[in-house]
Amino acid sequence: MITKLIQRIFRRSPRAKLTQSAAAGAPKRISKKAHRIDPQLLSKNAVKVTHTLQQAGYQAYIVGGAVRDLALGIGPKDFDVATNATPEQVQKLFRKSRLIGRRFQIVHVTFFGKERPEIIEVSTFRALLENAGDHVADSGRILRDNVWGTQVEDATRRDFTINAMYYDPATETVLDYHGGMADMQQRTLRMIGDPSKRYREDPVRMLRAIRFAAKTGFTLSPETRAPIAKLAKLIHDVPAARLFDEILKLLMSGYSWQAIQGLREAGLHHGVLPLLDTALDPKAGVPGSEAFIRLALNNTDERIQNGKGVSAGFLFATLLWPELLSTWQKNLAAGMANIAALHAAMDDVIATQSKGMMIQRRFEADMREIWALQPRFDKRIGRFPQRMLELPRFRAGYDFMLLRCATGERPESLGQWWTRFIDADPLQQEVLLAAVKEEVSLSGAGGPATKRRRRRKPKAATAGPDQAAAD
Repeated sequence: MITKLIQRIFRRSPRAKLTQSAAAGAPKRISKKAHRIDPQLLSKNAVKVTHTLQQAGYQAYIVGGAVRDLALGIGPKDFDVATNATPEQVQKLFRKSRLIGRRFQIVHVTFFGKERPEIIEVSTFRALLENAGDHVADSGRILRDNVWGTQVEDATRRDFTINAMYYDPATETVLDYHGGMADMQQRTLRMIGDPSKRYREDPVRMLRAIRFAAKTGFTLSPETRAPIAKLAKLIHDVPAARLFDEILKLLMSGYSWQAIQGLREAGLHHGVLPLLDTALDPKAGVPGSEAFIRLALNNTDERIQNGKGVSAGFLFATLLWPELLSTWQKNLAAGMANIAALHAAMDDVIATQSKGMMIQRRFEADMREIWALQPRFDKRIGRFPQRMLELPRFRAGYDFMLLRCATGERPESLGQWWTRFIDADPLQQEVLLAAVKEEVSLSGAGGPATKRRRRRKPKAATAGPDQAAAD
């Protein structure tokens, strides 16, 4: 009884009154002939979740971005389900499920398949809050949102019209409350309600607007775009973990270069990825930085679009590299030893980035390993190259080095040598090593492939960041 009383107080009330627009808005029912959603693109597990909920007497629909992608003929990567069942009621129906979230509780229902587990995210219809009280911060951002409502209210609470459509697999019908299908046909991204108010409720919606526009190729409606520049600073009011997740989604969208350009055009990149402020600024940027970042992001997009895996650590390492390289060179000019200068630059760059969006430690460790490997590619003597091949992050470091070669930062011949060395048998590897030794001997420079110079000469501090083997 105590539990039920608590639920009545904190879950069911205060029940918001429907706004005039929500109360008046009956959904447009769109038949299969009109929406043309291919059932083959549906997740069998998502259909199973909706069927189980409906069999138990609840409403249940596939919702949000999945419906948008299905209507565009794209197979969704993730499927969300919306229902009028509470999280506790949902959890009782599925053995392999768990409650997550504090700001807004949802249920993750897990299905284990042959390839990888699939998680279907189930959320309860949200109510409109006429007077949220302690649920909202002074800035207008919603802090807690565990107040349940009707489907009409839930549709109005969603962000964009193209994400406010509900699909029932049983009847193959789409319920469209806010003209999302029409906006899709016009290739327009439109915010539901007053955009300024909606951005204040959840500043992450500004990032989502840019991501959806980049992914779909849609144009932000004028009233949806207008408030972004003015309210961009509210992004810093978002919890660090949630901001990181949203930026990661943007970078892993398969359209990251377009999204980064969208952030810059909207004025949203300042302080979120602090080092992009200079890297993407033609006036203040590091020379060549935009070419490097663009190549890295385009390669990432191509891999994602082809269904290949992408390392978030590698991606962040490329985004922060131009500033790291610049800082490394400044440290060398100040008289620091090469490797010490590199590690000091790592610390400075990561500390600067942390003032905006905090990168998770596991990705930070990957970034450091990839960066630390870069000077080692110049050291092609003895058994060192063979030992390099055995390092856990060698392949990531090698791919990173190839990017540097592709943009002219390092000689193209260096990348070609390592590519041949990787594919060579032991005898061929010895031939490649001998050729490097002979080249160094003929040059008489000692160069990056020598074992000498254990004691550093004073002028070696300004030799440049890519003479790492000498150190």
